[in-house]
Amino acid sequence: MVWAAVAGLVAALCLGATGEARASTSASVTADRWTDRAHGFASLAGGTTGGAGGKVVTVTDQASLARYAAAEEPYVIRVRGSVAVEPFGSDIVVGSDKTIIGVGDTGEIVHGELHLDPGTHNVIIRNLTIRDSYVEGDWDGKTTDFDAIQMDTADHVWIDHNRFTHMGDGLLDIRKDSQYVTVSYNQFSNHNKAFGIGWTTNVQTQITIDHNWFTGTKQRNPSADNCAYAHLYNNYVSAQVTDGDPVWTYGNWSRGHTKMVIENGYYDGVQHPYQADSTAELVQRGSILRNTGGRTDTWGAAFDPRAFYDYRLDPAAAVPALVGRFSGPQKRIGVTLRVPADHPTVQAAVDAVPDGNAEPVTIAVAPGTYREKVLVPATKPNIVLQGTGRDRSDTVIVYDTPAEYGGSTGSATVRIAANDVTARHLTFSNDFDESAVELNGEQALAMKTTGDRIVFDDTAFLGNQDTLMTDSPRLTAVSRVYLRDSYIEGDVDFVYGRATTVIERSVIRLLSRGSTTNNGYLTAASTWTGNPYGFLITHSKVVSDAPEQSFHLGRPWHPGGEPAAVAQVLIRDTELPAAVKSAPWTDMSGFSWRDARFAEYRNHGPGAVTSADRPQLSDADARTYSVATYLEGADGWAPQARH
Repeated sequence: MVWAAVAGLVAALCLGATGEARASTSASVTADRWTDRAHGFASLAGGTTGGAGGKVVTVTDQASLARYAAAEEPYVIRVRGSVAVEPFGSDIVVGSDKTIIGVGDTGEIVHGELHLDPGTHNVIIRNLTIRDSYVEGDWDGKTTDFDAIQMDTADHVWIDHNRFTHMGDGLLDIRKDSQYVTVSYNQFSNHNKAFGIGWTTNVQTQITIDHNWFTGTKQRNPSADNCAYAHLYNNYVSAQVTDGDPVWTYGNWSRGHTKMVIENGYYDGVQHPYQADSTAELVQRGSILRNTGGRTDTWGAAFDPRAFYDYRLDPAAAVPALVGRFSGPQKRIGVTLRVPADHPTVQAAVDAVPDGNAEPVTIAVAPGTYREKVLVPATKPNIVLQGTGRDRSDTVIVYDTPAEYGGSTGSATVRIAANDVTARHLTFSNDFDESAVELNGEQALAMKTTGDRIVFDDTAFLGNQDTLMTDSPRLTAVSRVYLRDSYIEGDVDFVYGRATTVIERSVIRLLSRGSTTNNGYLTAASTWTGNPYGFLITHSKVVSDAPEQSFHLGRPWHPGGEPAAVAQVLIRDTELPAAVKSAPWTDMSGFSWRDARFAEYRNHGPGAVTSADRPQLSDADARTYSVATYLEGADGWAPQARH
């Protein structure tokens, strides 16, 4: 009954999408509860960035994990699958400047400990399960010291979205004056001594503990001894182990000279929910207690967490469902490389992604103009290029190479040869000024793709001739590209190539070259004759300030005179301007447009007249030329359903 009521409350709350910690007492709950940035005390005094700036590696065995974790240089270490540690209970030593992150929700370390030696700094441990170093009969952990994570005199550590269960002594021990630590969205279960902080007479540790779930544990949920500042908020302590122990069964304990603040927690079935030594201070506000008894100590002023950092405080009633859903490893948490914070250029971030990459890596590009050429090689699939500005125009990748100085491929500002690449909230530009110099070729690509399953979402492509080329590795290979909510501009053949390409809900601008009769060609498809699907422009808007009757919709490109490259272009349900010719298709290099596969369906606007020179699909045929039929293929790829 209680769980259902709380779950209903969370479902009724407004779901956002940022996942950022911010100062708020509103009842909003985000759809995803993670970011790539540490919050709380771990964000202070220079912040905690882990392996940022280092290479990304994936490990599946103990030897590889131990080698990269202890290396001197920074690494982002992805743990795929289960890594069994031998001998039983052994340490994996983690050096400074490391991120250790589970792949999906199945990365785990079994009967082994991650250990941070004194002096270790800047470590992120995320999205892992660490389990099962418990020695039968040693409930109090007196004969073994097999923690899940143990650190001594470390600083700047972020422990986030992990599951700790059934270990030998403590699940998490933060010891001996470790500083600037945040512990968030973890699950602690099936254990006696869950989470201890201290083992020192000094009063130095600053720690944030939020949105964690302690269930089936007995004590140390957490115990904080001699912490300068311990801020606990939105934690959930439930189903406490009950063995009749009147003292050492408890929730939170402010010990020694700790200053502790507890906010909007939820305690259900807990003995001594929160308690404090007479020498310590504890402030509690907003928590919910159900089926509890024993001590609920509060005395002293402690401290004001907002004097150190901003944070979002969720309502206590939402905590069980919120923490139940979002704590522990999450399938969608992945690796994020930031430009320029982690890597100075976009290309440097791409280079940090390992060859044969099997898991998504996000390259988050801060607002700015990046004058560089970028290649995503075929060996580096599963990359997301994402601008982080408010608008796609805030983040621009631009260069100015014409085809005269490297061929059409070499002119491209960005080339994507890998499969499964997505770009969002970005502008790609080739700002070569074709009027500034006299060249034999004026092609200057903003983007060329040859990979399969490429997505452009809220992107812009700026150029003149040959702005956007969507291609495939060879004539008979089918690559698919999906553009949505985007903008493309150009004049001559500025959307071209042989890839199966869908442009949906986008704006296409036909630029004027100053002619009253022929300003250019929107498309130049070179679709393989064995592929029924070339270019589809649908539910979009074509705009232009070129003179009326001065622009073609397309012409058939046969590269090198290849007869098996037979253009297929369908423009449907799209607004066309007066600049479009009433006979919009034309010949190219001796190949007749009438031998190509050009068609329209239900277009509108002043440029959408019908005539014998404008083939139209029938209603029956139009049903077989949809976004889904263009993209799905044998693998059922359906990006339109996810964007």
